[in-house]
Parts: sequence; structure tokens; C-alpha cells
Amino acid sequence: MDVYLYIKLKKMLNRPCLSIIFLLPFPLVLPISLKQTQPEAQKNNHRNISIILDNLLRGYDNSVRPDFGGSPAVVEVDIMVRSMGPISEVDMTYSMDCYFRQTWVDRRLAFPGNASDTLALSISMLGRIWKPDTYFYNGKHSYLHTITTPNKFVRLYQNGRVLYSSRLTIKAGCPMNLEDFPMDIQRCPLKFGSFGYTAKDLIYKWNDIRQVATAEDMKLSQFDLIATPAANRTDPLSNSDSQAAKYSMLLVSFHLQRHMGNFLIQVYGPCVLLVVLSWVSFWLNREATADRVSLGITTILTMTFLGLEARTDLPKVPYPTALDFFVFLAFTFIFATIIQFAVVHYFTKYGSGECYFSADLSSDSDSEDEDWASLETTEYIAREAPDNLRLPSAKRTSNCNDPNFIEVIPLSACSVPMTSRRRPSRQSWSRLSACLRRNGDANTNVALPEETAPPDVEASRRSPQTGVAGRHPKRRRKKRTPRFNSVSKIDRASRIVFPLLFVTINMFYWYFYLSRTKRFRNLTDS
Repeated sequence: MDVYLYIKLKKMLNRPCLSIIFLLPFPLVLPISLKQTQPEAQKNNHRNISIILDNLLRGYDNSVRPDFGGSPAVVEVDIMVRSMGPISEVDMTYSMDCYFRQTWVDRRLAFPGNASDTLALSISMLGRIWKPDTYFYNGKHSYLHTITTPNKFVRLYQNGRVLYSSRLTIKAGCPMNLEDFPMDIQRCPLKFGSFGYTAKDLIYKWNDIRQVATAEDMKLSQFDLIATPAANRTDPLSNSDSQAAKYSMLLVSFHLQRHMGNFLIQVYGPCVLLVVLSWVSFWLNREATADRVSLGITTILTMTFLGLEARTDLPKVPYPTALDFFVFLAFTFIFATIIQFAVVHYFTKYGSGECYFSADLSSDSDSEDEDWASLETTEYIAREAPDNLRLPSAKRTSNCNDPNFIEVIPLSACSVPMTSRRRPSRQSWSRLSACLRRNGDANTNVALPEETAPPDVEASRRSPQTGVAGRHPKRRRKKRTPRFNSVSKIDRASRIVFPLLFVTINMFYWYFYLSRTKRFRNLTDS
């Protein structure tokens, strides 16, 4: 209105008769009119927008979709992921914080103006216009952020396009296959679509410019986001009706590659060190039973605890994982070490114990001289015994040609200890006489022959130089000769076989799982 007045005044000033009349008051009128131009223009704009919205919503039914009765409405979707996590293997779920944007065209909301005109509306307008009933098929616990106000907005374009954006935290299910754990790559899907509209009424499609974007500063603690492939799907879903209807839906799959550093430090490294520690028993003496058994039991108990601790954050799946195979492999090698010692101990001969020096031999030790075998005593008695040792009551043998042969009772059961000179003492002869009376004739009596002695004793009485009888020289003390402990051939072979076998199995293990999960290709490319 002020601009129109200014133009009229300018035309009147062009006339000569009126220029003098309006020349004086114009400088006072023009500033006042300019000051009133901007506030009144804003009021007019607000009044115009309110009029436009009132005109648009007059007769508008928000329960009817756009283009009702014609072609299906198209809803374009894009997602901006701000953060992701936590990711739980026990519950098989994942969470993410994102901006979920939906845009569609509703021609009933088109308004006149330039093509670049945009109206940023309040969230109260959402309850007055139609919007799609989007929900997440595999969602478990999703919510809209409401601090400090509900995090959503609506923008209306001149051609009737509506942009509806909201900030959501989505917790969705992720069916995981843990056979390759912890070298696995999980594919966590996000599937969403309309709850009530079928594909005949509503179709979802990804935005051509941007589909799924991630923030540059997004980091995950246990995984790396390596890919986000998106796709459009139309699946038949059975409802309460007898016929199955087709629903349009969108699917995005987040490919997550697990970090292995934590498991290498806490599981794989300690398992390898425990297996190497169990091999220390191969270098211990095979007679050190307590040391080798205690070492094996300690390592196997530690291995058991380590294996159980590694599965605390995993669900009780019915199949073994890659980590279970490695723990079982280490457990098997430690158990084989104990079995190997049992085999070595079984084939260890008596007398090869930890006696590194021979015992001292001296002529003053009487205890050694009294422990002679009974066989030597029997041979001496049979050779030097007097005639009264023969039993006259004994029966003659029928098959002997010698008529003077008389059977002699065997003296193996009546052995007597010998003295240091290999000559039975008087007590020994008394014990022998009592033993013979128990085994033979009660009248048998054995006399001690003092004039006889064993030939080896008589020879020992003679001097080695003169050959005549003399004083028996004292036996010299022998030097202590070292006796090294023998090493089992099984231990020597195990020192080479066990490490080679463990390294070979590990090479096959790592190559199989790394190539299976395509990590080996990534390592070679880098």
C-alpha cells in the first residue's frame, strides 16, 4: 500500500502545477511511509501464509491418501545414520540413532508461488495432514527423541511435496550366524514398510540422490561398517484375511565386520602360551612325577577356565564356533601332554631314578655283609657241610645208580646270613639246625665245622703278594661315580613332533577361516 502511494506521488510531482504544492511536505511524508513498510509487509506475509494454509486445509481429509482411487502414492525414503550400537550377540539385536526422512507428493497441498518457495511448518500440522503409517518389521524397541521437544519437522513445497523428518533410535533384530566367530561378518537388516496400505495404495522407494548415509565421525567399538546395500522389495504377507496381500517395503543391510584384536589378546594368545607351557614337561626328568603331573593339571584347569570365559558373551548356540575349535585344539594338546607322560612313566625302568652318584662301599659296614643271598649259603653248605648234615632217615631214590646216595633236603628254605668273611656264624648254624629239624628228622643236629671254610674265604685270607695266609686287608673306599639320568626316547621325539603338529594345524586353521570370511583377501590386498 505504501509503495503504491509512493508511485502516485511521483506521478503527481511530474506535473508542473502540483510540484510546488507537494515539494515541501514530501521529505516529511516519505520517511514515515518507509518505516511503516517493513512491519506491515511481515504482517501481510503472515496473514497471507495463514490464509494459504487455511485455504489448503479447507475441506482436507487427512484420512484419505493422496490420489485416492488412482495410482498408488509413492513415498521416497532416505536414512542418515548418526551412531550405531550396542550390538548384542546374546539377544541378537542392534541399535542405531538415525534421521529417518520420508517425502511424498500431495497435490491437495500445492499453493501458488515460485517453485523455490518452501513453508517450514510446525509439528502441529502433522496431525492435520496425511502421512504414511511406516513401521519397522524387525524392530523391537524403537522410540522418537523428545528432548527438549519432539525431534521432527515438516516442510511443504510449492508443488505439494511434503518432507517429514524425525530422529529415531531403532532397536532391531539381527539374526547372526556365529560359526566363524570371532572372524565373522554379520549382516543386520532393517526392513520397514506400511502397516495397513498394500502395494496398490502405497509404494516405498529409496531416494535417488541419497539412500543410506553415515556420519563421518561414526565409530563402533567391536565392528567396522563395511557396506550398506539397500533394495526395494514387495513381499506377500499373510494378514487376518483369507487372501495374502502384497506389501511394498524397503530393506537395508548393514554389513558389520568384527574386530579381532580383543580376542587375540584375551583368548588366542593365552591359549598358545598355555600349550607352550605344557611342553616344558618334555624337558623335565621322567622320574619327576609330581612336577610333570602338577604342571599338566594346572595348565588344563587354566585352559578350561579360559574356554568358559570366552563364551560368556555368546548365546548357547547348538553349533561350535571358530573360537571353540581353537580352544578345543589347545585343550587337546595339553591333554595329550599328560597322556604322553603316562606313556613315558609306564616304560620307565626301575633303577633309573634321580640317584646321580653311586653309594659308598666300605669294609666296616656289617649291614651289607649280612644281606647275602640265600643261594650262596646253600651252595657253601652243600659243599662244606659235615656228614651229620645228611639225614639217615631219608629215603633212597629208586632211580639212582649209586647205592650210597642219600637224598638231601633242599636248603633253599633254610638260608642263613653270612658274616663278613663269608663264613656262617654259630647263630647261623643253630638257626639252620632248627630249620632242618622242622623240615626233616627231629633228631637231626648240625655241628659247626670250625676247620673248614669256603674256598673263596681261604683264598681271601692269603696275601695277594705271598699267597700265604695273612690278615685280610681292608676294602678301599670307592670314589663316587656320577650316574646321569636317562632321557626317554618318547620325550625326545615329543620335543619336535608336538610343536610341528601344533604349528601345522594352526596354519590350516587360520587360512581356512580367514579365506572363508574373505578377510584373507583383504589382508593380501592391503
